[in-house]
Amino acid sequence: MSHPLIQLIAGPTASGKSRLALEMAEKTGAVVVNADSQQLYADLRVLSARPSEADEAAAEHRLYGVADAADPWSVGRWGRAVGPLLAELAAQGRTAVIVGGTGLYFTSLTKGLADIPEVPHPVRDAAATAFGMLGEPEFRRRLAEIDADAAARIEAGDRQRLTRAWAVAEHTGRALSDWAADTRPMLAEGSWTGLVVEPAREVLYARCDARVGRMVDQGALDEVKALVARRLDPALPAMKAVGVREFADALSGEISLEIAIERTRQATRNYAKRQLTWFRNQTPDWPRHPGFA
Repeated sequence: MSHPLIQLIAGPTASGKSRLALEMAEKTGAVVVNADSQQLYADLRVLSARPSEADEAAAEHRLYGVADAADPWSVGRWGRAVGPLLAELAAQGRTAVIVGGTGLYFTSLTKGLADIPEVPHPVRDAAATAFGMLGEPEFRRRLAEIDADAAARIEAGDRQRLTRAWAVAEHTGRALSDWAADTRPMLAEGSWTGLVVEPAREVLYARCDARVGRMVDQGALDEVKALVARRLDPALPAMKAVGVREFADALSGEISLEIAIERTRQATRNYAKRQLTWFRNQTPDWPRHPGFA
């Protein structure tokens, strides 16, 4: 017996994609599955605009608020979580509506991404030092001995990619090119359909501005205050969420709340613009939905 198609719903922040996913889930009995890197974190319910408790009661939601802010998740880790979940749902004869704004999550589902182990800082630093000491021609020659494809493929002057290829090979004992060659989509061809929620830009920006105002009313400052009190590494993904730095500056008295709100609105609009560009470039053949008025 064939299973219902998995529905993928992508789009920028504040586009209305979560509302559309909920409507689909309520009609079909599907489970709403999170594909947004910030909505993974329990500490960011307000700032990430996670579905409300009422929404979660209306349809089953999975992979929302499952991570602590101190525990960084990568696209690979998300993939290792969502794969068994989809298999579990399929075994139950259920399907999923996977919704979010993190483009690489959708790429891993439909095209595949190499799940390369994280390279420790000392190894990366050593690669950078070697590049500086050897110079690009000699560095590239030595890289060719451990990753010939990368040495041939990476353009001249691209120090970052050259040193990354070296560091991955040194740390894992396997060429970066070999890791990349093993990629395959998580979802089988024909098992899914995709949709991008893409409102008109002026509508989207107005929705972004309004959302920031609602976040303040819903307790964004308290949420940031709790994060700041934990003294977490500012490099953690959760600490880089839009609004954390801005509202932290307001809480410390560095800027006024009004300035923090305006900066958060601008940062949110900028983020939405980057998402729009990504989905237009990476999913040009997916149907578009204009969102809601």
